[in-house]
Amino acid sequence: MVQTLEKTVSFEEYLALSGSNDYKCEFVNGELIIMPPASGFHALIMRLVFKLLEQEIERLKLTYLVMPGNVGVRISKNKARIPDLMILSPEQCTEIKSLNSAIIESSPFLVIEIVSKGNSEDDYRYKRSEYATMEIPEYWIIDPFEQKISILLLVAGFYDVTEFKDEEIIKSALFPELNITVNQVLNQ
Repeated sequence: MVQTLEKTVSFEEYLALSGSNDYKCEFVNGELIIMPPASGFHALIMRLVFKLLEQEIERLKLTYLVMPGNVGVRISKNKARIPDLMILSPEQCTEIKSLNSAIIESSPFLVIEIVSKGNSEDDYRYKRSEYATMEIPEYWIIDPFEQKISILLLVAGFYDVTEFKDEEIIKSALFPELNITVNQVLNQ
């Protein structure tokens, strides 16, 4: 269950608070949304996908960096999200080093959300429109409950979605040679 703190805060207050507590918070319309700890299955999926993407980046000799769910992206004046995984450029990694908090203001190449019980609407609806507004080129929704992975590609300001299931190999624009099936991700 996602918990909202009652008091509204500014983005600057959010940044100050984000480095001074023991829990992860997103910032939505001036409210701090406490993110519950991930389930064990969620964490295992995140670890596997992190590892697969990191290996693909190394294989291709790219300078990208896979960041786990402890770096956020500012969506708008009053909104910041913390995706489960992001692919960042070297410049964005330099930006993180100089920040007091780990919230970047530029669009990552790719964001990945893993659906948790009770928050699918966040991933399929709200974050979809927010990430499109940020012009994030590629967005993955990994859904262990529906047993599918949706790959959303930004086209003319909106996401086109392709859903993959079972033994289908997911098709990423950023990593076109990635050879992984939905079952390999979800049935480990």
